Formats: sequence, structure tokens, C-alpha cells
Amino acid sequence: MAKRRGRQAEAARNDLRVLAAARQVFAARGADAPVSAIAECAGVGMGSLYRRYGSKQDLLRQLCLLAMRQSIEAADRALLEADAWQGLTGYVIAAVDQSTGALAPLAGAVETTPEMWECSRHGRDRLERLTALAHDQGTLRADVTALDIAWLIELFGRLGPVRPGTHEHNIRQRLLTVAIDGLRAGNPNPLPGTPPSAAHYEGRWAVNSP
Repeated sequence: MAKRRGRQAEAARNDLRVLAAARQVFAARGADAPVSAIAECAGVGMGSLYRRYGSKQDLLRQLCLLAMRQSIEAADRALLEADAWQGLTGYVIAAVDQSTGALAPLAGAVETTPEMWECSRHGRDRLERLTALAHDQGTLRADVTALDIAWLIELFGRLGPVRPGTHEHNIRQRLLTVAIDGLRAGNPNPLPGTPPSAAHYEGRWAVNSP
């Protein structure tokens, strides 16, 4: 892939800075957070944001796409691991560190596009492959599904980013390790209820009419 230069590279860096800021803002204030709060957190001007994205809805859609593409990149790296358990758990940790779940409050608040759904399906496909590989190697408990793992990532990621080395980061890493250990094969307690469904997982992103 050709290296980005000049304005294109600067725009890509700004996108990532805005995405990081949005994760922090939405985790703290929810989907109703104003664009001005994101701009202030990112250290960019409102004019720059609107020149790049046009509207709040365009900005939110672009942030969702960026987050999903980051998740896909992490999954692609995980799929290269010969040890499926290492690949899967490495992916979970990376996805939580990315705080993709911090954008979950946008579900139902932003109009989705075919590009977003396609990107989402690609991400789910990779997670299902990671899950299947871990099942085949006998390291992931048989009753855990890809959507169980997707919800786990979202649950921990909803809290937003934290700075490494802080007490909050330490606590979160400890609890995530406890949760990951619960995914291992051989756990004696069966999971309660029924596995999560794709219809429910995706249905949250349908915008409710007023």
C-alpha cells in the first residue's frame, strides 16, 4: 500500500485523534455529547471538523467505520497466530484497549450505511473464524459463541480509554484477565440462558423514529 503523504497523511492522523477523543467523550457523556466536546478533546477546531465531515451524522458514521476497521486489523493479526487461544485472547485484549465499545451508545442514534454493515460483517466473520479455530483446538469452552465474545469486548470497552500505568488501567486489566480465563475450555459451570442472537446484536443499530 502506498504511503500517505502531505494532507492525506495529516487527515488520517486527525481522524485517529478525533476517534480517540470521541471514544473518551461518548464513554463519559453518551450519544448526546455535542461535537464541540469531541473537537475540544481532540484539540481541533469545529471548522476543521465540519470541513472534513460535513455534519454530526457524517462524523459519527466515519468514527464507527474507523473503529470497525481497527478491530478488523486486530483480528487479522490474531488469525496469523498458530495457537488459536493466543490469537483469540490477544484480539480480545487489543479490541478492549481500542475502546471500540465506547461507541456503543451510538446504536440507534446514527443512520447506518451499507458500507458500515459490510464492514461490520467482515469483522464478525473474522471473530467467528477466531472462535472456530479455538474450538477446533479445544481451548475455548464449547458453549461460548463469537457473539458472546463480541459482547464481552463491548462491555469492557464501553468504559472508554484509560492511561496505562494508572490504578484504573490495572483494575481493568485484572478483571479482563478474570473474564478471559472464564472462556477457557474445562470450566465446570455451564453458561446460563441462551446464546446472544445476531438479530438482537445488530438490531440495536436501527434508528428509532420519533
